[in-house]
Amino acid sequence: MKTFYSTLLVLLLATGVALAQKRPSFDGLDVNMSNFYRLSDAKTRSISPENPTGAPGRGGMATLEEGVSGRQARELGVGWKVNPYVFIEPGQTHVLADIEGSGAIQHIWMTPTRAWRYSVIRFYWDDEKNPSVEVPVGDFFGMGWGEYAHLNSLPVVVNPGSAFNCFWVMPFRKKCKITMENIGHERMSVYYQITYALTEVPEDAAYFHAQFRRSNPTQGALHTLVDGIKGKGHYVGTYMAWQVNNKGWWGEGEIKFFMDGDKQFPTICGTGTEDYFLGSYNFENKKTRQYEEFSTPYAGMHQVIRPDGLYDSQQRFGLYRWHIQDPIRFEKELKVTIQDLGWRSDGRYLPQKSDISSVVYWYQAEPHAPFPTLPSKNDLEVN
Repeated sequence: MKTFYSTLLVLLLATGVALAQKRPSFDGLDVNMSNFYRLSDAKTRSISPENPTGAPGRGGMATLEEGVSGRQARELGVGWKVNPYVFIEPGQTHVLADIEGSGAIQHIWMTPTRAWRYSVIRFYWDDEKNPSVEVPVGDFFGMGWGEYAHLNSLPVVVNPGSAFNCFWVMPFRKKCKITMENIGHERMSVYYQITYALTEVPEDAAYFHAQFRRSNPTQGALHTLVDGIKGKGHYVGTYMAWQVNNKGWWGEGEIKFFMDGDKQFPTICGTGTEDYFLGSYNFENKKTRQYEEFSTPYAGMHQVIRPDGLYDSQQRFGLYRWHIQDPIRFEKELKVTIQDLGWRSDGRYLPQKSDISSVVYWYQAEPHAPFPTLPSKNDLEVN
């Protein structure tokens, strides 16, 4: 019997060793609390105005003559915050990052100035000519109304001082290019830090996409968030900046996901706007009889702009919903719409004419379908 147990122990130990040897190596991308202890061969790099290429040992090298803060550092010299931000002149496009190799963006922090609707951020993966992300920078970070509001979620965080943070993982296989265009008439400045990993990307990794649209006002009480997505992928998030142009509760409309051959009727149909954003009953605090802002890991109404009796005459809302635990998967195509419905007399729905801007976020295999042309400067303006 002793021999039997000894043999069994040896077999169990050998099996454990074999399983450990077969365990795939960690690529450093799927980082979470359960695997922080694992080592990988990924290389961490970070691009900022102080190290525009992200190259090892090349940070903080700007001379006093080269740096935008050379005057402020004149008594300390090179290495003392000489070039912490960049200017982008009106009509100019600045390359924030141009990365060669295989890897993934893991965090972006930035603080752009001026009107956020007039700063357009674009992401290009590998050799594509048309961007996979094309969004005004404020809307990309959930600040579509051009005013700061604290946003505390898993993939997007906006902290006091208008500090924009993004934690969407964005893989690329050959290269990554990120640009920002100033379509306004004033010089803007931007501090930024883009942290990424250089590593092998899994074969099944899809590419990150984000698209902006605006209906001002909605036509037929309907806003199309996205249409014409072609390919295989999954939808992971929605941000909406919603201005109500009539009195009363405004969010009775249903969101609808048309996928893979759906025509008149969708596969996924919501039950109301506040329900989709994981609230209920008008987002109303029953004690105060006011809208109650909230910001959680997966959903929120983080911003409520109330009429001030003077120039802010309309109610405005900022809302987000991240499909992190419940991605909307599609095989061939996807279209997403939301109804613009309120209430009228005698318990009837009111087709509204709201001003709705939205950003949708999704992953898909490339190539992606071309995006519609971004609205003009006048049509982007918050008014």
